[in-house]
Amino acid sequence: MGHSFRLPRVYPLTDVRLSGLSHAEQVELLSLGGASLIQLREKRMPAVEFYDEAKAAVALAERNGVKLIINDRVDITLAVGAHGVHLGQDDMPPEAARRLLGPEAIIGYSTHTVEQASAALTLPIDYIAIGPIFQTATKTDTSPVLGLEGLRAVRQAIGKFPLVAIGGITRTNAVEVIQAGADSIAVISALLSDPHQIPDTTRILFQSCKR
Repeated sequence: MGHSFRLPRVYPLTDVRLSGLSHAEQVELLSLGGASLIQLREKRMPAVEFYDEAKAAVALAERNGVKLIINDRVDITLAVGAHGVHLGQDDMPPEAARRLLGPEAIIGYSTHTVEQASAALTLPIDYIAIGPIFQTATKTDTSPVLGLEGLRAVRQAIGKFPLVAIGGITRTNAVEVIQAGADSIAVISALLSDPHQIPDTTRILFQSCKR
């Protein structure tokens, strides 16, 4: 939108159940590993609890120079002063979120097909996410797996628009995903499944995906 926004190579998403850590603790450990853009993803917590956790995470992110994006919840994004929101196909429309959050907010948008990705180009968003690229354990209601071929097709359809790939991305396939056209890889399990190793795992993933 009005600001020049460049995606980092690695874009971690938090998961409280997987890591056993609060959102703020995950933000701290991920930022130690070099993360500069982190998405808080929370589907189960009551709003009052998530608000408190998000507030703590935003305070930590600001101290560490990290941009924080909140999944789904435009209200919480506004209330805690996060940098932006990530919306899915069934969430608030990006136009409405943009009106509420203003021109400076970062708005990301999930797509699952070439058609959805192409249609998203007309929306007031900063990046498109496409997935799942591979089979994934962290989401149950997933759309069909796209594979690297599907990712290439999306990249061709959207030109240079910022693109995040998500779904089953690990250290072993990350480079292929970047080569197939993703500007950034969104990762959950690959970074969080061993909570003690989060900073190291994050650092290693960044190194393996160097531009």
